[in-house]
Amino acid sequence: MVQRGLTAGVRAGTGLAGAVLLLATACSGGGDDGGGGTTVGGKNEPNAPQVTITPGNGNGKAKPEEGVQVKVANGALEQVTVTRKGKPVEGQLSPDKTSWKSRTLRPNSDYEVSVVAKNPQGKTTAATSKFKTLKPAAELTIADITPTKGEKVGVGMPIIVTFNRGVDDRKAVEQALGVKSTKPAVGAWYWASDSQVIFRTKNGSYWKPNQKVTFTAKLAGIKAGKKTYGVSDVSRSFRIGNEHITTVSTKTKKATFKVNGKVVKRSGVSAGKGGRVRNGVDTYLTTSGVHLTMSKHLVERMTSAWMGVTDKKDPEYYDLKLPHAVRISSTGEYLHASPDRYWAFGRTNASHGCVNLPPPVAQWFYNLSYRGDPVIVTGSKRGLDPFNGWSFYAMSWNRWVKGSALDRTVTTG
Repeated sequence: MVQRGLTAGVRAGTGLAGAVLLLATACSGGGDDGGGGTTVGGKNEPNAPQVTITPGNGNGKAKPEEGVQVKVANGALEQVTVTRKGKPVEGQLSPDKTSWKSRTLRPNSDYEVSVVAKNPQGKTTAATSKFKTLKPAAELTIADITPTKGEKVGVGMPIIVTFNRGVDDRKAVEQALGVKSTKPAVGAWYWASDSQVIFRTKNGSYWKPNQKVTFTAKLAGIKAGKKTYGVSDVSRSFRIGNEHITTVSTKTKKATFKVNGKVVKRSGVSAGKGGRVRNGVDTYLTTSGVHLTMSKHLVERMTSAWMGVTDKKDPEYYDLKLPHAVRISSTGEYLHASPDRYWAFGRTNASHGCVNLPPPVAQWFYNLSYRGDPVIVTGSKRGLDPFNGWSFYAMSWNRWVKGSALDRTVTTG
């Protein structure tokens, strides 16, 4: 039982808030129980409930990760209220109502605790505690979240969380991360580095279209490393739009565009021509695998500088401004319009690695697409690296789950 909005406290019955305080017969003061907690009741009146609150009253360096713990002997908890600046703190009451534990606490903050316990004999005990959590030597915050707030994205969209510093205790931080969606999905987190963690859905099973997804990070009080704590919670919601799935065959030089499972357009294309091998990799081939659209550019300048060719006399030199370009990798692969390639569409692969489209088709796709739309390329001998852009689906599902600090899948429903 998770208690939310605890200003009213935890109650075993209705109409008790006023009556409990009037019936209090045990002492309402506090004393240190020697273990960092405050114990009230059971001393001056042995039959009264005995309440222990940890951290104890006056503690000035309480550990945020340990939260607040309340226990009662010879009775049951009637009300528990924990507040910071007047706002309630979440907590969980045990089934037998003899203990209550809060979530982690914000560092360097003042808290107030108020407890009422009662036993079957009608004896009550009221107890309070005021304390302050320790000030961290270093703070963990979220520097960036992709997608943006309220953004409408494609069904393959990952959630990319970048922290302001490296995380030592990945398990504790990942445990604080949550993903909820209107329509259930199975996904997992993967730590790409000490400071970045990525969530995506299971291979072959994208987000269901047209729904809301909410990411939460309850980082306040999470100990991420030595003397390093999360200082605030973060939430980000975005929307999944229609399902756009594009498949491109470099062998047939054809592209098929589906919206919500139905084919809405087919077109001839021209993909990477191949023929430039460097370190065993043919950099002129379009990579095969599940790409995700990353950005859209009304006009994009594309040059041969990426392969070290800057001399205009070099036959491989080019410097072009091409319209309606949709990026699908970090290594310069796009779906874009090529007004001068009508002779190649559906006939031959002639590009330097991009997927060239007839201008009307490129403009249509540019207007249609969201970030995170899958573009599945087949037929090329050049494989797609899982971290070439957002190409995370290029990694096997088992390997992706192993990249979770908790080695587990997440159901988002």
